[in-house]
Amino acid sequence: MAIEIELSKDADYLCDYTFNFHWHNKSLDPDSLIPDQNGTKLTYRDLVNEIRTGGEVRIKGNVAKNFAYSMGADLKHFGGNGEAEKTGRIFIQGDVGPEAGMGMVAGTLYIKGNIGYPIGNIVELESDVQDYRKFRSITDVLCNGLGEDKLIDNDFNEKQRTLILKDGISRGTVAARCPCDAKVIIEGDAYNGTGILAKKATVIVNGNAGMNTGSHLNGGTVVVHGDVGEFAGAYMKDGKLIFLSAKGFIGAGMEGGSIYSKNKAKTSPPAAKSRMKGEDSSLIREMMDAGRVESMLYNKYEPEEEKQKYAEVHMRDGSIIMRRID
Repeated sequence: MAIEIELSKDADYLCDYTFNFHWHNKSLDPDSLIPDQNGTKLTYRDLVNEIRTGGEVRIKGNVAKNFAYSMGADLKHFGGNGEAEKTGRIFIQGDVGPEAGMGMVAGTLYIKGNIGYPIGNIVELESDVQDYRKFRSITDVLCNGLGEDKLIDNDFNEKQRTLILKDGISRGTVAARCPCDAKVIIEGDAYNGTGILAKKATVIVNGNAGMNTGSHLNGGTVVVHGDVGEFAGAYMKDGKLIFLSAKGFIGAGMEGGSIYSKNKAKTSPPAAKSRMKGEDSSLIREMMDAGRVESMLYNKYEPEEEKQKYAEVHMRDGSIIMRRID
């Protein structure tokens, strides 16, 4: 069985697991009807629920923004565990807009039409369905392997769990939520959100990276041999983020982990500069191919511990003690 829907106009937010987040200061209702459908009365939730049961959704028409966002993730925002879950397949007989599959961790996309760039956390494979292009999540490939699939224009070393993206395609949220010990090497620039929520993966960008690089990083490592865009390392929980320089502020709301920058960076609270140690220099030498002296010149940033507030208390004997203010 499959859900089928035909659209007379381009549609946004289809198969978007994040649909009832707040977009542009308004809450969108996942139980509202998808507009401009012919002969059906399907809601946004209907499509997501079908995929979450391992089912199949077939869409005739064009899909635009926010297609398959965070597909396959049991989102904590909705009471889930944040891990990948059972996920089905989507067939699109039409065009797909830019940023398809941002944050996608599981499932398969089949597209019969043009796809806009940049794309999300997906990689193309040789298709097993005639006239359709086939895409899987990069996170899925890293953790579960290719199986019978074969990559197009990229390489994957199954034994070393290393994916080399060399097709020159701009991708965002690469290795999103990755829970396994794996590596991605991007030969060129990366789009936004590289390594978001990654727990173990190492992502190496041999170029520049966009906004939100390493945001919500949760134990993984992101290395950028170039510059990063605004909001790098925002809301980091754990892990390592390394780059040459940053545009804008870094470390907003970070709870843990470490950020390293060759050039001094502007920080947002609670991120603050901390002291480089021997193991930090060793990490820089390994990841950035830096010499010993160069590695010691990097700047390290971590969450600044909240400073305890104290007040002077003058004792009768003339001494002064510092009493903590709760």
